Amino acid sequence: MTTDEQVLTRVEPVRAADPPTWERLEQQISWYGRNARRNKRWYMRIKVLQIVAAAIIPVIAAIGLSTWVAGGLGALVVVLESIQQLFQFHSNWTHYRSTAEALKHEKFLYLAHAGAYARVAEPLALLAERVEGRVSQEHAAWASEQLQHQPRQEG
Repeated sequence: MTTDEQVLTRVEPVRAADPPTWERLEQQISWYGRNARRNKRWYMRIKVLQIVAAAIIPVIAAIGLSTWVAGGLGALVVVLESIQQLFQFHSNWTHYRSTAEALKHEKFLYLAHAGAYARVAEPLALLAERVEGRVSQEHAAWASEQLQHQPRQEG
């Protein structure tokens, strides 16, 4: 847990009567953080397997093992890269982490009554607007990226 996460956890204990805006913020921070970690793990696993498989291919060729083993490892590298491209683990990881951190930033500013929250009559309403704006922005970016990676069908 980072220092910021420790501070944010200590500053605002969970209360039964939290307003819906606060609950939404907490849910979104949790969702984006969890999915960023999941996508990072998948991305790292795939990349490590690709590196290991690619590094073993010349060794297999040098010691004269069967060509089908080297060919199989080469195919594995291609399949793993295809899976990474299909599911966009790296892109999702970076986008989700960025959104989680931006939401944590909003949370901190709100709790500190700083930034834009220091100058408004209804800071909770501003928090709701900014959280929903960030989530909507992330969703729009995700949808756009998904459309770019879809195979085109000719009609």
